[in-house]
Amino acid sequence: MGRNTSLKLNLCFNIVLHLLAWSMVQRVNSLVPQRTNNISIGAVLDLGSLMGKHQKIAIEIAVHEFNNQTSSSSKLDLQIKDSHGDSAQVIANVVDLSQSYQMQAIIGTTTHSEATLAKILLSLSYSLRLVGSEIDDHLAFPSLSTLSDPKSTIEEELNKLKRKSNRVFLIVHSSLELANIICEKAKQIGLMEKGSAWIIPNEVAGLLDSVNSSVIFNMQGVVGFKTRFMEMNETFRKLKLKFQRKFALEYPEEDNINPSIFALQAYDAAKAIVEAANKSSQGKLRLEEISETILSPTFNIINVIGKSYREMAFWSQTLGFSKNFISHQVMETRKTNNDSNGVFRTVYWPGDFQSVPKGWIHSNEDRSLKIGVPSNGAFNQFVNVTHDKLMNETFITGFSIDVFKAVVGLLPYDLQYKFVPFNGSYDEMVDQVYNKTLDGAVGDTDIMAYRYHLVDFSQPYVESGLHMVVTEQPEKSKQTWMFLDAFTKEMWLMITSMHIFVGVVIWLIEREANPYLRGFRSMLWFLVTVLFYAHREPIRRPLAQVVLTPWLFAIFIVTNSFTASLTSITISQVKSSVLDIQTLKERNLPVGCNGNSFIVKYLSEVLKFKPENIRKFNSINDYPAAFENKKIEAAFFVAPHAKVFLAKYSCKGLIKAGNTFKLGGFGFVFPKGSSLATDISEALLNMIESGKTEKLEKDMLNGIGRGGKTNCSSLERNKGKNNSSIGLPPFIGLFSICSTFSILALSYHIICLLVKNIETLASHIIVILTQLWRIWRWITNYFSWCCSRIMRRVSNCIEIRNAEENVTNSQQNLVVVDLVDSVLATHSS
Repeated sequence: MGRNTSLKLNLCFNIVLHLLAWSMVQRVNSLVPQRTNNISIGAVLDLGSLMGKHQKIAIEIAVHEFNNQTSSSSKLDLQIKDSHGDSAQVIANVVDLSQSYQMQAIIGTTTHSEATLAKILLSLSYSLRLVGSEIDDHLAFPSLSTLSDPKSTIEEELNKLKRKSNRVFLIVHSSLELANIICEKAKQIGLMEKGSAWIIPNEVAGLLDSVNSSVIFNMQGVVGFKTRFMEMNETFRKLKLKFQRKFALEYPEEDNINPSIFALQAYDAAKAIVEAANKSSQGKLRLEEISETILSPTFNIINVIGKSYREMAFWSQTLGFSKNFISHQVMETRKTNNDSNGVFRTVYWPGDFQSVPKGWIHSNEDRSLKIGVPSNGAFNQFVNVTHDKLMNETFITGFSIDVFKAVVGLLPYDLQYKFVPFNGSYDEMVDQVYNKTLDGAVGDTDIMAYRYHLVDFSQPYVESGLHMVVTEQPEKSKQTWMFLDAFTKEMWLMITSMHIFVGVVIWLIEREANPYLRGFRSMLWFLVTVLFYAHREPIRRPLAQVVLTPWLFAIFIVTNSFTASLTSITISQVKSSVLDIQTLKERNLPVGCNGNSFIVKYLSEVLKFKPENIRKFNSINDYPAAFENKKIEAAFFVAPHAKVFLAKYSCKGLIKAGNTFKLGGFGFVFPKGSSLATDISEALLNMIESGKTEKLEKDMLNGIGRGGKTNCSSLERNKGKNNSSIGLPPFIGLFSICSTFSILALSYHIICLLVKNIETLASHIIVILTQLWRIWRWITNYFSWCCSRIMRRVSNCIEIRNAEENVTNSQQNLVVVDLVDSVLATHSS
């Protein structure tokens, strides 16, 4: 029935105990026809029940004591009628006693009338609604005597309850026999197992001292309340002795002959009539005189366990709960009261479990839960509701939906639910859950204090806080390799290549005539010093000077460009932005937020923004244009929304700024007292600890990051790091001139070398060609010699093989001739 089962059980006890205490004061009903010598009293009892038997014996003992001990001439005349457990028969017996026998007082049974029971149920239902619970169903069984097969009837009704989710059962009124059958059948069909709670009334718990072990066995784990009475006083010991003798004689079939609380109550009721009769001077009985002798009872809270029960606490209408009778007497003396804290901490519930039962399970035969989802949220990455008109189907996806489905998959039972798109604000959706129009809500719903009074939230599946997003304020002066941003990569590559090429050309031209540039090291040092115009090596040849002059001009331009670019990068160019919320409020600057969320209320009521400065947006795509058009100077998002927004529009130069206001996080919404919130929270914690929730969030952000590139132009994508870098295009002309001079000078220098050293070159070429010719001749001669040797060896092998074949053939011919001769000789003989 609810999340906090202990609270509800305490509430049930308070209500039922209050109502029972009120009803017990009115059990004695008096009628006032006058009689002088004898006082006629009647009793209407259910003599077929154990309670009625106890009451009958106790009343008879009280009447017998009065008639034997009183010194007056007045005598008590007792008439007892059997009601057979029927309310209509009770009324008939009361009318008959009052009219036919002129009864002055009639002692009634503890059977509640329909009106009393209705009042108890209405009061219980009202009090449960105050804590978000309600009476799910109720059963009214007729008297056992009217049922042909009571066990089958009770089992059939309990099976109907088993198909429902509720596992908290309160027996408001019942006889011991009926309660025993109910508990027996409930135990057989599995309604008294782990997770369930059973509460029995006073008329059942008060008889547990007088029942056999089978009844105790059927009620293991049951909690109940019984009227407290002192068993050690002298009056009770005398009554107990008389009761046992008389009860054993009249009802020998009963196993337990000890008096119950109902016997003591009946005895006290009869004694109250006796005392009222002694006080009355006219022999008349008045209700006020009888009621003054009946005090508001103290109830003992019991827990059936083992072979009997154990006492857990005491309760009275005026003092509330106490753990033991001594503390209860102290409270009564001091006129203080107490609540139920700690009373139910050591209860052994059905199934022999000390953990507080949930009191609720999910039944497959229950209806599917209606789970509301926001259909018009600004961030559809969390909940996205789309409708296919052709297929007439609604598709609901998103990060929050994926988390909820994964959590439901971890529950130990099959939860049937369906998503219901809700076209309204988040607060309105929460109200729908509070009104129980919806069974829950799933989405990017923040856990807020004012919402927590209405509904229950699950464990947060995403941490949250309020972030402020403003236009970017670069901090490039703090970068380690910031100077590299002055030029693009292509520019740096071209400068390096051209510088090395020009330096090599000058070195080749100068190395013969300039002793300072003959070594390779000298060339490298010249490349470094020429950048700073600090080279000491003189350039002697005009051709080298022709190459160096345009390059020095290029170095001058590139150096100044580098200085200007680096300066622009070092000095942060801050846009018109703000650093904190106080600046926004002082300047009355406009801010933006999701118009469908709690942020509007939070900005105006908590952060004290003027309502006219708050701009409401319904889509994530509206914010970048608002920043560019200066419609807003800052935007406020909850932390998960801020991650999504910056992942999608990071190229727009937007960053988080200011302090973060901590919030409760995103959670799933359930009605107040719903145990499903506890189950979902437990499964959600397991999912968070396993890292699956974090993985789902990363997948969502990575998907947004890949798709977010389409929202940025190529210029915007390069805006962050290279927005002030100088590229190659502005210097292509200058580099072309320098490269042209260098190539022409290098070509001229090579031609001059060839012309000047033509004879030496020709001689070198002749020598080289001669050597090559000699090598070629040696190779061809060697190849010919090898081939001739191979041919000779092959011819020798062929000759040897032919000779061997000839010898073999000749030998074969001789053998054949000899064979023919031998055959002919044999034939002739």
